Amino acid sequence: MTTRPTLFLTVGLPGTGKTTEARRIEVEEQALRLTKDEWVKALYGLANPPSASDVIEGRLIEIGLRALDLGINVVIDFGLWGRDERSALRQAAADLGAAVEMRYFELPPAEQRRRLDRRQAEEPHTTWHMSDEELARWAAIISIPTEGELDGSEPVDCPPAEFATWEDWRRHRWPPSAP
Repeated sequence: MTTRPTLFLTVGLPGTGKTTEARRIEVEEQALRLTKDEWVKALYGLANPPSASDVIEGRLIEIGLRALDLGINVVIDFGLWGRDERSALRQAAADLGAAVEMRYFELPPAEQRRRLDRRQAEEPHTTWHMSDEELARWAAIISIPTEGELDGSEPVDCPPAEFATWEDWRRHRWPPSAP
């Protein structure tokens, strides 16, 4: 008997432990780890263009969904700050018969800053500088997952009214190429 694959979603602001957890999941669950920042850094170095970021996320999501379809566990290592992003991915996994496990990471701002400063000092090739203003702005816009999202007991929301399906929404949110 085979088990169905699992899509692991890491949710949280920068420096809260998402990548550390994604690396652990990669090993323990034999999951394909898809970490957007590694790809953006490899392709753009010090730049972090928002339009490229969205395209890279979209490409990695498509790879992840294909892997799930092949029966491979996948861990998406992005912030996934928006509930719509998480709903679209939960629905895509369900459409493929995959399970979903969502992990939310949160730290007090001072600890988050300390971790980001340490990463910048020790592994500058893996990150970008983030100002306190950016961190505060991002903390104000993240949609923190509900308990029902985290434990899977809450049904997936319907897509926004202007989209017939979550797949349509995904294609809009994560375009296939840069403009």
